[in-house]
Amino acid sequence: MKAAVVYESWFGNTRAIAEAVARGLGERYDVILCPVDDPPPAIDELDLLVVGGPTQVHGLSSVTSRKAAVEQLGDGREVGIGARGFVEALSPVEGVPAAAFDTRVHRPALVVGSAARGIAKRLERRGFRLVSEPASFFVGGTPGPLAADEVERAERWGRLLAAVTSPSAVAH
Repeated sequence: MKAAVVYESWFGNTRAIAEAVARGLGERYDVILCPVDDPPPAIDELDLLVVGGPTQVHGLSSVTSRKAAVEQLGDGREVGIGARGFVEALSPVEGVPAAAFDTRVHRPALVVGSAARGIAKRLERRGFRLVSEPASFFVGGTPGPLAADEVERAERWGRLLAAVTSPSAVAH
C-alpha cells in the first residue's frame, strides 16, 4: 500500500511533524514524503494522501503570508504554491482516503484558526474521503519550537491513520 505525506514548512516545524506522521504510516505503508512545491506524487497510485501546513494569519498560508515568512527567514527561498495551491491543483478524485494536519500556536482555535480545517475542506471538495478529523500539532511561536511530545503524538497519529485505512480495517 502507498501513502504520501505532502507538507508546507517554513521554519521546520511542519516538516518535523510530517516526518513523524510518515514514520507512523511506514509501519503499514510505503510512504512518499514531499514538500508541496516538489513534483506531486501520482494520486491515482495512492491508498492515502496526508496534507499538512502551518497555520498562518488564522488559516491556510497565502501568497502574502508566505512572502512574510521568506522575508523573516531571509534565505532567498521562493514563495511557492503552499498547501492551498497544492490541493487546488489536484485533479478531482472519487473517495481516495485523505487526512489533514497543521502546526499552530497553542491557543483556542477560534483565536488562532487552523490550516488543517481549510486543507480538509478543500480535499473534500476535490472528492477525497477524510479518514480522520483534521489534526493540529502545537508550536511555541512562529519559528517554534514544537511543544513537548508533539513529534511523538504525530507519529501515533500516523499509526492511527494507517490502522483505520489498512485493508483489514476497511473490511470490517
